[in-house]
Amino acid sequence: MSRVCHFLGKKTSSGNTIARRGKAKYLGGVGVKTTGITKRKFKPNIQKVRAVIDGKVCKIRVSAKAIKMGLIQKPVKRNYKKAE
Repeated sequence: MSRVCHFLGKKTSSGNTIARRGKAKYLGGVGVKTTGITKRKFKPNIQKVRAVIDGKVCKIRVSAKAIKMGLIQKPVKRNYKKAE
């Protein structure tokens, strides 16, 4: 399954990590030099959540931000009583 938010459409994006060495000029050094650049991934915080969609309860993959924003309507908790 892909790591995509059902509501916001957030998905994995890419970027770089930059390895540097040296001491900054303002600290008395000769400056910071880049020694390597490698690719990395920024992954969204995706959760599997039970939610009510079109009147039905189903499991969807949603980002944590969508949960905090209140875009999800969670199903009502039911009171089960033991049959005696």
